[in-house]
Amino acid sequence: MRTVAPHEETASGNIKATRQDWIDLARQTLVSQGVESVRVLPLGQKLGVSRSSFYWYFKSRQDLLAQLLEDWRNTNTRAIVERAQRPADTIIRAVMNVFECWADERLFDPRLDFGIREWARRSASVRDAIEQADAERLAAIREMYRRHGYGEADAVIRARVLYYTQIGYYVLDVNEPMEARLGHLAAYLRSFTGQEPSPSDVAHFSDFASRAEERSRL
Repeated sequence: MRTVAPHEETASGNIKATRQDWIDLARQTLVSQGVESVRVLPLGQKLGVSRSSFYWYFKSRQDLLAQLLEDWRNTNTRAIVERAQRPADTIIRAVMNVFECWADERLFDPRLDFGIREWARRSASVRDAIEQADAERLAAIREMYRRHGYGEADAVIRARVLYYTQIGYYVLDVNEPMEARLGHLAAYLRSFTGQEPSPSDVAHFSDFASRAEERSRL
């Protein structure tokens, strides 16, 4: 008998929504309407399923919200940490690994991050989760600089400048076309590393960002 993966499970033969369907819709609702709109009955109506579908996968609304937080950790925070920990020949290439998160929303969803931060204004426990995530992301970036020979104080400040600059872009909702940002890429890399990127470095990341933007349009 084939084992059913958790994301493929359904509550019964006539209930078509999966656990991931609930989480995906909860995420979309959080991003577009805020956490107060993440409620069982409206979500079920949008999915076209009964409440029994929800309780097949979740104990309560609070359980769904907890799973939504975990989903956010497993996407946004994991992507930054993984990219910061990737081997790289130079600090320029290491920083560009992290930049991949800003260029490809499949890796890091800025709207989800903003939605979680808005939720944190109303919840002390979510505020704690945000602080933990920020600390984890910053620590990974700091260690990236340390591996490439920067002293502790320099690594800490460069990590803050890199990370807070990007989060500031999202919070301020800066609407800058990718083409414009890529035009400043060499200057950003100089600012974040103190080193001069080569033309091949700039071309390498520009190609990645262009392909990511093309995928987002499909």
